[in-house]
Amino acid sequence: MRKIRTIVIHFICWIAVLAYFYGEALIKGVTLRQSAFDISMNFIQIVEFYICYLWLYPSFLKREKIFQLIAGILFTVAIFISMRYLIEQILYFEWFGMKNYSDDTPVSKYISDNIYYSIAFLVVPAAVYAIQQNFRTEIANRKLKDEVVKSELAFLKSQINPHFLYNTLNYVYSLAIPVSDKLANAVLRLSDLMRYTLNDSPDGKVSLSKEVDYLESYIELFRMRFEPNFYVDFKAEGIEEQKIAALMLIPFLENAFKHGVLNDEKHPIRVRLKVYQKRLSFEVSNKISHAQKDHTSGIGLVNIHRRLDLIYPDKHDLLIANNGNTYKATLIINL
Repeated sequence: MRKIRTIVIHFICWIAVLAYFYGEALIKGVTLRQSAFDISMNFIQIVEFYICYLWLYPSFLKREKIFQLIAGILFTVAIFISMRYLIEQILYFEWFGMKNYSDDTPVSKYISDNIYYSIAFLVVPAAVYAIQQNFRTEIANRKLKDEVVKSELAFLKSQINPHFLYNTLNYVYSLAIPVSDKLANAVLRLSDLMRYTLNDSPDGKVSLSKEVDYLESYIELFRMRFEPNFYVDFKAEGIEEQKIAALMLIPFLENAFKHGVLNDEKHPIRVRLKVYQKRLSFEVSNKISHAQKDHTSGIGLVNIHRRLDLIYPDKHDLLIANNGNTYKATLIINL
């Protein structure tokens, strides 16, 4: 629906522009032959407009791609000059026996003249694209503010119960110590998970080592539940003082435990975390279970996509591979 609306708006705008250009000529009865050069010029400028609007500026109008932008502009100008030469100097001569430029026109004059005519339709699409992006950014910021307000309200409402549960778990742990070391250890692991989720920081980021500790506690809780038939191969390396958005990695592990096979020694759930030169690579792969699973949901990969776009824009890659037997998620973040 949005694409149709955009096409309609563009169509109406071009009708208005062309009516302004040719309104007087139509009223005075100027022939098509007399307006041929104007028509070809406007056609080529429209082509130039959409090259810039649909490809050049969306792809390269970024600070880190300034050289690609310059090359793209030169490429677009070259297309403008080539099209104009093809239509007005070759095709028009074949069709109507006329040319826009005489044969003795110097090449430098022809090129500089057409660079001048192409400039306007380099600037106009840049302005249109910038205005459109500004509107999109404003709408996105408005939605983000609404989401922040809703999240803050939900967070405030949820604070009492989690803190109560955390304190209660500590009390249960003290009661469980004399009864069973295994039970006490399970409660302690669960208490660690709860404490981590209650931790807060101004920028929403935590030490990567704490995030890894959270993953390990989560794995150990499942190990207690399913041992001895529980097989997870977890390795982490390169962890120092890096920081990461809290709870960014756990949904991938949760997804593997929920939809993967946990009791196959030959095909364990494989978890690899590696940090090298501020580049984090996190990979989780599992054999897909076709048994019916519970329908409870955690943070979810859909929300992870959203969080990655907000917290690490243009600084992450998320690759998903699924061949029907094995599921593999690979997350790469430039920290």
